[in-house]
Amino acid sequence: MVIPPYGLDALVGADRVAVPATRIRDYPPEVLDALRQEAAPGATMLSVCSGVFVLGAAGLLDGRRCTAHWHDVEELAEGFPEARINPDVLFVDDGDLITSAGTAAGIDACLHLVRRELGSTVVTHIARRMVVPPQRDGGQKQYVDLPVPQCSSESLQPVLTWMLENITVEHPVSSLARRSAMSERTFARRFVAETGTTPHKWLSTQRVLHARNLLEQTDLGIESVATRSGFGTAALLRHHFRRVVGVAPQEYRRSFAST
Repeated sequence: MVIPPYGLDALVGADRVAVPATRIRDYPPEVLDALRQEAAPGATMLSVCSGVFVLGAAGLLDGRRCTAHWHDVEELAEGFPEARINPDVLFVDDGDLITSAGTAAGIDACLHLVRRELGSTVVTHIARRMVVPPQRDGGQKQYVDLPVPQCSSESLQPVLTWMLENITVEHPVSSLARRSAMSERTFARRFVAETGTTPHKWLSTQRVLHARNLLEQTDLGIESVATRSGFGTAALLRHHFRRVVGVAPQEYRRSFAST
């Protein structure tokens, strides 16, 4: 446990204010007042993970670009609808407001602030002492848990299961509609209503999920992963994988491979 030796009066005249993560959502009014008073003269405010909720409660997110942990993005958007939230990045630098996505992303944000103020040489020295990379590639998409979307319609679930079992096969709407005993128009409308997306986009996402598992659990080459996940070529795999996960397949494997 870290017990700070100073009170809120120590914020007076501070150039940089860091707000740590917190599980509570009911903040003492004196804390919010102190943050508002410091934000007014132009002090740089930096939040780590859920510390962004404290800044929001102080009214410091309205109209500002920010981010949060992917698990908290929806709650942050509901609580502070005027905030301009980017859910895909590790941190956001909006001048005198820096917010980070998670606890580890808080380190990225702090290193970024040091780089901005003191340069890359100092950051490299600090990162070596901390045994962390000076700058991580990609955003937080690569850390998001992407479960297979479920379908509430019993009439479509067998079709979705069949698509997953035959993930390397192309599935035009015409053949899927015949399998479901529907017209193409009815099938397309029902599919979007039940899954929230089109058959093509749904299948592309499932292929990315399958490729992600292969990258984590096997040592297959990228071409083989592309073939087994239904993309056919490494170029097509890289295109869709980066769109969904946020990084290239090789970068993802370096971070998450279990073999």
